Amino acid sequence: AVCLLVQDGLLKFDDKIHKFFPDRVPKNLDKYLLNLTVEDLLTMSTFWYGGNWFSDKAFDRTNYYFTIKLKKRPIGALWQYDSAGSQVLCSLVETLTGMSLLDYLKLKIFNKTGFFKTAKILKTPNGDSWGDSALICTQRDIASFGQLLLNNGCWMGEQLIDKDLVQKATSKIVDNRENSFTASLRKGYGYQIWKIEDDGFAFVGMGDQLTFCLPSKDIVFSICSDNQGNGVIRELINDYFFDLIVDDAVDYPLDDDETSYNDLTNYLSSRELFCIDGSVKDNVKDQINGVKYVLEDNPMGIKWFNFIFNDDVGEFVYENAQGQKTIKFGIDKNVFGKFPQFGYAKDYGTQVTTDGFMYNSASSLAFVQKNRLILCVQIIDDYFGNLSAVFGFNDDEVAISMTKTAEDFLNEYQGNAVGKKAVKI
Repeated sequence: AVCLLVQDGLLKFDDKIHKFFPDRVPKNLDKYLLNLTVEDLLTMSTFWYGGNWFSDKAFDRTNYYFTIKLKKRPIGALWQYDSAGSQVLCSLVETLTGMSLLDYLKLKIFNKTGFFKTAKILKTPNGDSWGDSALICTQRDIASFGQLLLNNGCWMGEQLIDKDLVQKATSKIVDNRENSFTASLRKGYGYQIWKIEDDGFAFVGMGDQLTFCLPSKDIVFSICSDNQGNGVIRELINDYFFDLIVDDAVDYPLDDDETSYNDLTNYLSSRELFCIDGSVKDNVKDQINGVKYVLEDNPMGIKWFNFIFNDDVGEFVYENAQGQKTIKFGIDKNVFGKFPQFGYAKDYGTQVTTDGFMYNSASSLAFVQKNRLILCVQIIDDYFGNLSAVFGFNDDEVAISMTKTAEDFLNEYQGNAVGKKAVKI
């Protein structure tokens, strides 16, 4: 979208960003913010580090970006991922066009390619599009955008984005290594676009929503997943993409192979959402079934809990600050339902809801040793994340460790607790 504004003469890459927001930035900016350019933001070569992007003070995130009191560093000195800066770029597009980011992109690109018809972007609290982390679209949508850039901005013979701008945006403009170790996505950084091996480029969405584009082989590869909290999988996806797809790619059509096609179709139809499994059969399920455990004060605010098991499904029942809650789960399989916590954001990020809205979820449980189990909860909604709760039982006592990976929810479900057996329900 920023490149389109440059293409139409509404913007220059070396423009100082603060001049576009006269009513949203303070008058006495320090030298770093005064000198911050559009290109600095595009390449994440900014002053920003260490801030809380989900602060209660960030109602207007563009204003927050220019007023937060942080230690700053010289512009362009270092590369560091700056999601907040991406949000400022989104606000820039909406300020200059008078349109939402998505409507502008539909007008200029998406309506002409036929994709992104069902896409939407969640909002920030003040009504700006949540440009750094909340575009919701299909895998085919984002793969089509990869193909558009692989075509140097041309679609069905029409040049939608200037070829030189596309090539610049997808090139290595800055080095994005933060240490001396080699990693798949540390091959350089363009305009909000990552470089990969063989002079390829990538879109890297939260939780490994990845699109890899390889001009040398004319390949677009896209995957949507939520691996938040697991730093290994992204490297594996990258390595297997090159080892299993790129290295064997040929520049001619493959012969029809009905058997292989049917095998692939059957395999795909058998795929299921990840769940925790592999239960130890000799476990304490019968000993803890229906037993109430009372907890000492803990960060989660959980007063008591009990597990209720019924063959291969069960319920985790507990009381926290909102009252009694129930999470239904499967043993070694997912049970789909609603995560019982109220108040999480819906269309507007970080905005508390009061209408009883709850996120869709999938929950599974496994006994990982005789006296220990893990409850895995995945949020599978417009917002997504995961929660792991490990329970260890020792005679009449229990210890709990809860960890979550999600942007700005599940905050009530992280920390440690201990407790003791109370009474049989």
